[in-house]
Amino acid sequence: MRAITRIIIHCSATKENETYSIEQLKRDHLSRGFSDIGYHFYITREGMILSCRPLIKIGAHCKGFNSDSIGVCYEGGLDVYGKLKDTRTPLQKEALKGVVRDLKDIYPAINEVKGHRDYSPDLNEDGKITSNEWMKGCPGFNVETEL
Repeated sequence: MRAITRIIIHCSATKENETYSIEQLKRDHLSRGFSDIGYHFYITREGMILSCRPLIKIGAHCKGFNSDSIGVCYEGGLDVYGKLKDTRTPLQKEALKGVVRDLKDIYPAINEVKGHRDYSPDLNEDGKITSNEWMKGCPGFNVETEL
């Protein structure tokens, strides 16, 4: 089994007034050349936790950090105009906390839970990744303070 030391949270970059099904996610990831959905879990607006990529397989969700991580994505992340926004429903928030808690129980070596944006390069080399350095704003909320 591969060593898992981190969980990386993502959003699907879907407008809050639109749906993005697991089928659409799979189609889009296959069209990008992935062998399957790159995330291990997908959380719908209704709080359903859908298994995507098997945990024993390396994900395709955060370049340079896939080998030791689990990728969790929630549906949403953009306002109706396409701007970054925390669009998580109460059910998604509850499901996300539950998934993180359960994964930490299963993989005690997990010592890091961050958002995709937190893996952007530290351009000014001050030891912090700030919003002006984000390659992507995903997931639209501060994972480290909330989870």
